[in-house]
Amino acid sequence: MATSALRDDILLTKLLRHDRAIVVVGAAVIALIGWAYLFYEDWAMQHMDFVAMAMPSTGAWGLMDLLVVFVMWAVMMIAMMVPSATPMLLIFATIARGRRTQERSLVPVWVFLAGYLVLWTAFSLAATLAQWALHSLVLISPMMVGTSPVLGSVLLVLAGIYQWTPFKQACLRHCRTPLQFLMTYWQDGTAGAFVIGLRHGTYCLGCCWLLMAILFAVGVMNLAWIAALSVFVLLEKITPRGLWVAKIAGLALIGFGGWIALSGGI
Repeated sequence: MATSALRDDILLTKLLRHDRAIVVVGAAVIALIGWAYLFYEDWAMQHMDFVAMAMPSTGAWGLMDLLVVFVMWAVMMIAMMVPSATPMLLIFATIARGRRTQERSLVPVWVFLAGYLVLWTAFSLAATLAQWALHSLVLISPMMVGTSPVLGSVLLVLAGIYQWTPFKQACLRHCRTPLQFLMTYWQDGTAGAFVIGLRHGTYCLGCCWLLMAILFAVGVMNLAWIAALSVFVLLEKITPRGLWVAKIAGLALIGFGGWIALSGGI
């Protein structure tokens, strides 16, 4: 029994030494699986004449239509947000390793990530219900692109203005300072890790939710915009001038929304 316990401790020590690589690879695999799904869905939408795919009905939606759209949004949020959460995951793993060496309980990174993704899953449910409403009002096409220039313009302008609000800037500051965030809100144990993940997800959602709503205007499955938003979210979190990156992007969104209002479409 003692030999088995010693072997387990040695294995755990080796894993903890390589935790950063494990976190990066794990996050990359999760994101890549999500992006593979998005690319397949995009390809299948363009080849529906000979590829069977799950698509919401063009008529009134039922429970299965809602489920299909919810899965699409949930996978999309995972693909977009896990890369930007990786710096926080790395700091979390480092702190957890240090506390393990002090003979405290091991706090799994995946529990923290699960708490984080719960918030984005909740957002996915809200986005699904919003898309259902837009579909019912014929404000979004069967190909999931906004049909109203007014709605598109309003969403873009609101997203741009939001980038300048104190609430957005406060949430972004929490996302940009992972060490300070974790030292402030750290809780030991598995339940504690989940709660910290929830808290970080709350700040991240407060930072980015209106940016994600832009997809209702430009196309829910518009891969170019999905990729651009993913890169932008990462940049505003990790670049030295990230707060100003957010504000400058806000001006660009306001300008784009104004152009749509004047031109009558994207």
